[in-house]
Amino acid sequence: MGDVAEASLVQQWHNLMALHATVSGELECRLQDRHGIGVSEFEALERLATCDHQCRSADLLAAVHLSQSATSRLVARLEKEGLVDRAMCEQDRRGIFVTITEEGRRRYAEAKQTHRAVLRATLAEARIPQAG
Repeated sequence: MGDVAEASLVQQWHNLMALHATVSGELECRLQDRHGIGVSEFEALERLATCDHQCRSADLLAAVHLSQSATSRLVARLEKEGLVDRAMCEQDRRGIFVTITEEGRRRYAEAKQTHRAVLRATLAEARIPQAG
């Protein structure tokens, strides 16, 4: 790879990181201010709200992009706020199922509008083509 191509590649990476920081920061502020949840909480609620059944706690790892221990703490906070319920898996005592509560569905539905508005605005400013 030539110096120009490598510099271009690195610049693309820096641009991507800057966009991620901008979008994440805006989402974090708006979701906290308006709904009392952060980006990770929103992503977990979205995963649970769109799940056809109970989700294993481990299934949330991909949605929230946190470590297993951080995801466990996240689920504990959501449970404390009454947004999710946890239950042990009867077949595998190591497994924990997480389900969204009615309050969690309500908070998710309200926060979803804010989430999507922030995405539309910040991605439009970055000139990211919108899907469909």
